[in-house]
Amino acid sequence: MIHYLRSGQFIPAPLERVWAYFADPKNLNEITPPDMNFEIVAGGDKAMYEGQIIEYRVEFVRGLRSLWLTEIAHVREGEYFVDEQRVGPYRFWYHEHRFVPAAGGVTMTDQVTYAAPFGVLGDAVNALWIRARLEGIFKYRAVKIAELFGGKP
Repeated sequence: MIHYLRSGQFIPAPLERVWAYFADPKNLNEITPPDMNFEIVAGGDKAMYEGQIIEYRVEFVRGLRSLWLTEIAHVREGEYFVDEQRVGPYRFWYHEHRFVPAAGGVTMTDQVTYAAPFGVLGDAVNALWIRARLEGIFKYRAVKIAELFGGKP
């Protein structure tokens, strides 16, 4: 089954500053919950570009580190980018990040389309744990972005 998660936040900062922050893969560590032990292994040393492959190690479950390989599949400078999982914990992962200028700042929206592994069992785990974990990651990120740029989570 395909699942959807949407998150949005107003960021009271110029688009250029917000875009520059999100276009630098190294900043992902700063907005990822510490308990995930997030680490960029390769490919995150340059500003984001279409076709960029980034390899991470991440701990979704305490004690279990997972390889996560994503491709920056689409980029429209200052407007949006999409990362797609190539190898990792999900059966399918498509994450669209949109940045829309607004009075006094930028409205940032994330739309994640994903499928859990293991079919029906994965859908049950999604209902019991994965969905809440993803929502927690985005809530953590909203707080960190508000700390970095001002505004509310």
